[in-house]
Parts: sequence; structure tokens; C-alpha cells
Amino acid sequence: MAGALWPAVVIEEYKLVTDDGVLLLRPKETVGVQVRAYGRIEQDGEQTRRGRVEPGAWSARVLEEKGGWFSKPYKFQGKDDERIEREQTSGWKAALGQAARPFLVKDTVLYTAPDTPGTYTVEVSSTVAGRIVSAQLKLEVSARAVSRWAQPQRNFTPESRDNYAYRKLAEHYAPFIAQETWFQPRADYLHRFDFDGDWHGDNNWDNLDKGSPQAYVYYAAMETQTHWFLHYNFFHPRDYSDNCVVGTCHENDNEGVILTVRKDGSEFGQLELLETLAHNNVYTYTNRRDLRARLHNIDGPLDLVDGSHPVVFLEAGGHGALGGGDRKSFFDGKRLRWKQNTGITYRYKGVAETPAGGIDSGIGYDLLSIYDHWWLKHEQRETWKENTFADFNEYQPYGNRPRPKNPVISSAFRGIKHESNKARPFWGWFDAKGRKQKVLAPGQWALDPAYSVMQSLTWPRNEAWATDYLYNPYLGVEGPAQ
Repeated sequence: MAGALWPAVVIEEYKLVTDDGVLLLRPKETVGVQVRAYGRIEQDGEQTRRGRVEPGAWSARVLEEKGGWFSKPYKFQGKDDERIEREQTSGWKAALGQAARPFLVKDTVLYTAPDTPGTYTVEVSSTVAGRIVSAQLKLEVSARAVSRWAQPQRNFTPESRDNYAYRKLAEHYAPFIAQETWFQPRADYLHRFDFDGDWHGDNNWDNLDKGSPQAYVYYAAMETQTHWFLHYNFFHPRDYSDNCVVGTCHENDNEGVILTVRKDGSEFGQLELLETLAHNNVYTYTNRRDLRARLHNIDGPLDLVDGSHPVVFLEAGGHGALGGGDRKSFFDGKRLRWKQNTGITYRYKGVAETPAGGIDSGIGYDLLSIYDHWWLKHEQRETWKENTFADFNEYQPYGNRPRPKNPVISSAFRGIKHESNKARPFWGWFDAKGRKQKVLAPGQWALDPAYSVMQSLTWPRNEAWATDYLYNPYLGVEGPAQ
């Protein structure tokens, strides 16, 4: 029964509208489909109000088989001046509802057209008071449609192979990447930092559609007597959301993973651990049953493709990295298929390929050396004239551990849109838990993995573990890298 604090919203009708009224689109291209609901609000002591209301819980499908795909829902991003009737509440419920509404109201999905031309029917429905309320919209997919996508203005020629001794090792373990896509699928593509032809970080948001969408992953390697540590960094020009409030959107984004590989006398050793970074939190994955949680929990198994390539899931928008077997992943790391939503899968081919859209699979990426592409520029300091790095501060590790030759290092890439300087090169990453407990200083998780991995988990006491580096140029140990 409706009451003064608990009004009833009754949806009687849905209508579907698209971005700019588009009903014709090319194969594999996209259009936003907004769900508009109409009905009445019943509340004791007030006259029933009719009009447009919030859409509530709904689901979307395409009636024709293999008729396209939908992203996860998001808040409509276009102009919408139509008045929406809302419940009249007071007190804490009103304040809570007002604050939560931008995050809870998801009224749009991004529709990706199939390869095959034809007419496809999008249907939205929900169950209201025991009856089904639905609406349909027909979309035509044809090669004669005008493309709605901006054409890339740059294309990179194949990179010459770097001559690092660890390149072959990095290729052997290069991750299989499942990248979820959302309402800005181009912003979810894997990019290189200079995708737009320059090294300025403060124009990457605006240049998203102008540069190359070819796929690259950055890598670094470190070595001790007992282990190799491999870093893989995933760069995106935008960290975006459907509701850009503090901390939810910023220019540039760089999340990543670290692999711990034990030397066992073979050419490539034995992969023991995958650690991922998602929004300043470290997640850990392993198939070893003799390891125990310490600073970090063990978050799941280590799923592999072709025996050596760990499956990594990257979320859409914020691009946090998780293991393919994580329960929060929308990708099934064992069956190698999407559980829900839309996405692209990437695998290392040594060739930087471009996805056909927000839905694609098996896209090849190339590896770029972090040392060559980022660190050497970073070390030029004030003589490096492009706006690439920002927020320099002194690296102060715990545990009396080694430091770079110049301990004043940047903690961020330069960025200005929405929030300034929020994306970080790996030497600026920090683990929120390790920092709070004063176990790992900012930057230490990735700069000093021989130490940080020992702090993360409890390892068998009789297992050899060296913490002195044979090679770690970021901490001043050059070693026989070439």
C-alpha cells in the first residue's frame, strides 16, 4: 500500500529513442538506445500524478538471432529536457535518494550492430504488478549507412624489436586480455601513450578520436637470482564514467599486472603468481596451494591460455585489472567467453591491430618497452619539454630497500580533464592496503617486486627467495639486460 514515505511508481508504457534519432547504421557500428518510461505515481494524501517516470528495472534483447549486442546500462549522455515525475519524499530518504539517483538510474544501453545487414528489433521489457510492459524499436543495418565513427588520422608502422634479453620472456608470458567495453568503446581500446603523435598527456582526452587505435601493451622486466618479474601496463587515453563526479573520470589511465616467474633451469621458468592493480588495490591469483594470505588475500586461480599466457580482465570505463578467474570479472577465463556485457579480446601477436568496434576477438597487440618509451624520457627531467610527467616527489621505501639513482620521481602522467594528474606510470602506483599498514610505500609494490611479493603472501620457509636484483634499472641496477 502506498504511504506518505513510500509512494508507488506504476510504469504503464515504455518508449525507445536513439542518439540523434539514428535508425540506420553500418555493420559493427553502435548507437545508444534510451529507455523512457511513462506511468503514474500514487501517494496517500496527494493526487495521482501522471507523466514520464524513472524506468525502474528493465531488460533488453534483440528478437532476431545473432542480431547484435548490448553493453551494460548507463545513464543517458545526450540532451533530455523532458520532465520526469518523481516520488515526493522527505527526511533521510529524500536526501539519500537524491544523492544516489545519478548512480542508480541507468536508462540506456549501447547497441552494437551485427556484421550481417538487415532489420533488427530491439525490445525492452519489465514485469510491473504481474504484467509485462514492453516496447520495440526497429534498426536497419546496411553498408550504405553513413559511418558515425571518426576515422583515425594516424597509423603506426611496425616497431623495430628492442634488443632486451627479457623480450622473449615477456612475449612468452604476454597476457590474454579481455577488455570490457561500454558507451565509449574507443576509450576502452588498448592504446599507446603517443597514439596522437605527441607525448603531451594533457591533450589525450580530446585527441581520442584523432590518433591511432592500434593495440599496444607496455612491458618491463626485473631479475633476481631466483625469479623474474614481468610488468605489463595497459594504457587508455580516458578513464570515463556515465556520471563524472570526483574520482570517477580523468585524463589518461594506466593499470597493470605483475607476473612472478620462478627460475627452474628451463628457458622460461615457472609462472607462480599474477598480481593485478585495480583502483589502487592489489589482487592476487595463483594455482599454488601452499601459499597463504598475508598482506593480500588470494583472490582466485591463475587461468592460462596456451599454457603460459595469463587471462586478464579489464573493466570498461575505469579499466581496473583483475584475473580472468575473479568472481567480479565479466569474462570466463576458462571457457574464454563473455559472461555478460560487451568486450574485445586481445592476444600478443607482435603486430598492433585495430578492433572493428566494441565487439571483437583475437585482436593482436605489440609490446613496447617501458624503459625505452617512458623511463628514459622521465629521467631527462626538466630537459624533456613535452607535458608527459607530473607530481615529482621523493621515493621513500620501507624495509631499507634500494632507491633509484635520483630518488625524486614522478608519481603521475600529466592530465587536466576532470581531475588533474590521476593516471600513474608503474613507479607511481600504490597499494592502498600496503600504504595504510606502512608495509609498502607509494611506488614500492611495482618498483621492488622481489620485496613486495614476499610481503604480500606467506611463502614456504624452505623455498629459495632472493631479494637482491641482478637487473632492475628503475632502482639503479643495470645488469646484463642487452
